[in-house]
Amino acid sequence: QVQLVESGGGLVQAGGSLRLSCAASGRTFSGYAMGWFRRAPGKEREFLASITWSTGRTYYVDYVKGRFTISRDNAKNTVYLQMNSLRPEDTAVYYCAAKSDGYYSGSYYRSTYDYWGQGTQVTVSS
Repeated sequence: QVQLVESGGGLVQAGGSLRLSCAASGRTFSGYAMGWFRRAPGKEREFLASITWSTGRTYYVDYVKGRFTISRDNAKNTVYLQMNSLRPEDTAVYYCAAKSDGYYSGSYYRSTYDYWGQGTQVTVSS
């Protein structure tokens, strides 16, 4: 059974940093891509970044480029999201997701991901 467990959320002041982790278990993820999404209060869940397990190919949505960095540690089966220069509008629940058909790339579309974590809350105070 695939399990994704996020951690690392919390309360941070504007301008600060957090690193989120997503521990994946339950199968071999070599052909998968992993994505980070978030859902702010009153908004839809939105894509942030993705990375392929095998090649490390990354993709970012424009509004987090330069501030957020996605990475993975294959030995630990863990994906990270380093978030810098945080803003109050980054306040949201952050989710990681796994896409089975993801050897070459991740995806912007949440419907293409097969597994989801429970989420971790990030709150940025002004």
